[in-house]
Amino acid sequence: MAIMAQDKGSKTREADAGRDDEDLGAGPDGGKVRTGPESSKSLQYSQEVTSTEDEPEREGRSLVTTHHEVIRRWAEERSGVPATVEGTEHGDHLGVLRIDFGGENDKLRHISWDEWFETFDSRQLNFIYQEQRSDGQQSNFFRLENPGREDA
Repeated sequence: MAIMAQDKGSKTREADAGRDDEDLGAGPDGGKVRTGPESSKSLQYSQEVTSTEDEPEREGRSLVTTHHEVIRRWAEERSGVPATVEGTEHGDHLGVLRIDFGGENDKLRHISWDEWFETFDSRQLNFIYQEQRSDGQQSNFFRLENPGREDA
């Protein structure tokens, strides 16, 4: 199962919530895509992004990365804040990961990028996303996928 998020409107919140001005780097896998037996067709058809210098081949292209700084920049360009869904925690571990783009979702709890990426990496997730829709408009679409199991 994949986790998705899309536009939710606007919501007043701290502009710096979750922000960390230090470059987060590539992460433990160097930005490379994680593969496994449950890799989706979306992953197979997505362009791999392993650096902040990589550009989409075309508008509307699905992209995939594990690169921390690529993910953070993408989210912050859209005023996104790292978050988790309250009530989905597993003991002391974060539950479902999201990026909050604003809106009226009271179930999202903002967390730090360090917390978000610690969970992202421990679950061996990939970040599948779009920079722009096929019509050229900025896209907030993303999906988290664990290629080793069905329920990311």
